Amino acid sequence: MSGEQITNNTVETQNIKGDLHSLKNSQKKRVDINILLNKVRMAQRKEKMESTIFFGLVATVIVVTGIIVSI
Repeated sequence: MSGEQITNNTVETQNIKGDLHSLKNSQKKRVDINILLNKVRMAQRKEKMESTIFFGLVATVIVVTGIIVSI
């Protein structure tokens, strides 16, 4: 381990028939950070909308209950 680097550029996979296939690391799909960030932002917007609707419904129930009790 004196500065030596061991790299394996191929990944071997085995299909259903048992044949071995080699894939180079350069052929792997890359992850786009912008796509991941957009997914997180969409999830946050959805969560915010759900919480807003929930609190709106709770407020409506409280107001309707107050009106019914005051009659």
